Amino acid sequence: MDLTKKEIAELFSNGKFDQIIDFLSEEIVWNVIGEKTFEGKKDVVENCIQIAEYFKSVQTIFKTEEVVVDENKVIVFGTAEFRRNDKRINFISACDLYLFNNRNKIEKISSYCITEKNNNG
Repeated sequence: MDLTKKEIAELFSNGKFDQIIDFLSEEIVWNVIGEKTFEGKKDVVENCIQIAEYFKSVQTIFKTEEVVVDENKVIVFGTAEFRRNDKRINFISACDLYLFNNRNKIEKISSYCITEKNNNG
């Protein structure tokens, strides 16, 4: 599958990890700012699998608000709402910064995730 950097970044930011595994470099570093850093493709993929399992347990509503592309960098701004039993359980505003290598693979991700304090939906 041939995807653009923009498409790859949007799929990752919207939790479609299984569609972009081949676009992760072996040396990838994913820094979820203020939480944890995942180093290497194996570590990143394991985290993606855990997140995907959580996504299966809730209704997820992703909204991409803006995408900025500049050569080997892509920035995705958006929100994620998580619902269970028709109630909002979490709402996150996020900004993901992607750095690609010259083989169209993600080398680095910096994720800034801000959880809304009032979870009433």
